[in-house]
Amino acid sequence: MSDFNQPIGGNDLARFSGPNTFMRLPQAQALGGLDVAILGVPMDIGTSWRSGTRFGPKQIRAESAMIRPYNMSTGAAPFDSLQIADIGDLAINTFSLADSLRIIKESYDAILTHDVIPVAMGGDHSITLPILRAIAAKHGPVALVHVDAHADVNDEMFGERETHGTVFRRAYEEGLIQPDKTYQIGIRGSGYAATDFTEAQGWGFQHFPAWELWHRSLKPLGEEIRRDIGDRPVYVTYDIDSLDPAYAPGTGTPEIGGLTTPQALELIHALKGLNIVGCDLVEVSPPYDTSGNTALTAANLLYELLCVLPGVRAR
Repeated sequence: MSDFNQPIGGNDLARFSGPNTFMRLPQAQALGGLDVAILGVPMDIGTSWRSGTRFGPKQIRAESAMIRPYNMSTGAAPFDSLQIADIGDLAINTFSLADSLRIIKESYDAILTHDVIPVAMGGDHSITLPILRAIAAKHGPVALVHVDAHADVNDEMFGERETHGTVFRRAYEEGLIQPDKTYQIGIRGSGYAATDFTEAQGWGFQHFPAWELWHRSLKPLGEEIRRDIGDRPVYVTYDIDSLDPAYAPGTGTPEIGGLTTPQALELIHALKGLNIVGCDLVEVSPPYDTSGNTALTAANLLYELLCVLPGVRAR
């Protein structure tokens, strides 16, 4: 397809008007011809502390109106390279977590019948488990780049085995990810036991805790991960609470001592060249940041992820 969708420009229509789609892209009713499908999963019934991520996709879209199409720091021009559209929100069951996870899995199964890269806006982190189930059904076990304050490897929470804090234990148990190609970056905070992180390391997960990354550039780490993964299919899941709450207070389970926004950009830029088959950004809770800054940061990180997708050329 020679004519690629473009965001509506700020000089063509004021940024405070127009469609409430990501970067004011066209909204697609069908997936045919798309290279990238951006979608919202407005859900917070899998969270364990502060709710509100059901409002995440709507505010991320609203704040994304500020973003322009060309990446001045990397030269990436995603909208000149790929056909990208917003396909709207999944119709989750706001009264049932189990049914919502089923809906997400079945929706992704349908999306992935097309040759398209899905990019999701959460929603709490429990959405990633059914997404990985669908991704693995198509691509087999994938490498995983998981940027988060929390490892999310609990066995259960209040007796429930599918929550935002159990995602990656279930993914490991179900063989959805390659354990020795799973990278958890930015994890930190207090724990219930000294073994909170070490158990997952025993499975093969590679941990890069926040306190080892303070005052460091993340470009070398991203380059190391890229070399280690090679050309394997990889899924990127980005929890906004990986950032210090000074940068992103609007989230459900904030932890101090996190990554900075420049580190977040360095890491994503260094992932260019990976065979990314899907990604998400989760845990934006707008009620806890009335300034909109957390959603603005999330929108920009999603844009940066678009800029490193396979096939994106630089100008």
